[in-house]
Amino acid sequence: MDNKQQLTNVISNQPYPLLFATISGAHLYGFPSPDSDYDLRGAHILPVSEVLGLDPGRETIEISQFQDGLEIDLVTHDIKKFFSLLLKKNGYVLEQLYSPLILHTNPAHEELKVTAKNCITRHHVHHYLGFAQTQWRLFDKERRIKPLLYIYRVLLTGIHLMRTGEVEANLVHLNEAFKLQYIPDLIARKLSGAEKAILDDVDIEFHQQQFQHLCGELEAASKASSLPETTSAKEALNDLLVRSRLAHFAQK
Repeated sequence: MDNKQQLTNVISNQPYPLLFATISGAHLYGFPSPDSDYDLRGAHILPVSEVLGLDPGRETIEISQFQDGLEIDLVTHDIKKFFSLLLKKNGYVLEQLYSPLILHTNPAHEELKVTAKNCITRHHVHHYLGFAQTQWRLFDKERRIKPLLYIYRVLLTGIHLMRTGEVEANLVHLNEAFKLQYIPDLIARKLSGAEKAILDDVDIEFHQQQFQHLCGELEAASKASSLPETTSAKEALNDLLVRSRLAHFAQK
């Protein structure tokens, strides 16, 4: 991974210990432009003193900066908030957790990845349908290649999740199975162009048909899915939360 050491240095300078940190965004999805920023995501562990005090502590940390020529966007949540998001059928945090582009890990991260499998339900379909519809409205307005690729990425991720229960956010890998002939060209144009590149020659009617077809495929995959209706991970997540928080307290 290019620039990994620089990104690891950013992670190492965070104010709280991390349960994990990964790369998300276009680099995870398989189509970063030359000027794409790096989206760093993870979960941090607030000390017991801050959790119990009158002030709520830094539940979410957000940092945007340029460092050594890299544009970096970092967001981490305290483990209680991150685990709560996992229980709310949030596809974003699933993709961050299972990202193979890992900057910081430990045994608790590995335990969380096992436990979070029981957070995945057929109702995650609503996240992926909603995100795809939002991106379609953005693409229809601006004609940029980025939201168009996001539409296909999120719909294929959702279909794959409903069919297999596995989180796969990389469009290149997804299309090895789906074999949509127009995807490689779109990715190539994104890889070689600017992050906000406009598609002047885009066939709107064609992509609208594909969008509607894949939305239908996602809904059908959800109805046929063997995924459970509800999560069964709350107790295990609570146990991991308490152990992680107390372990940090004991180190102090």
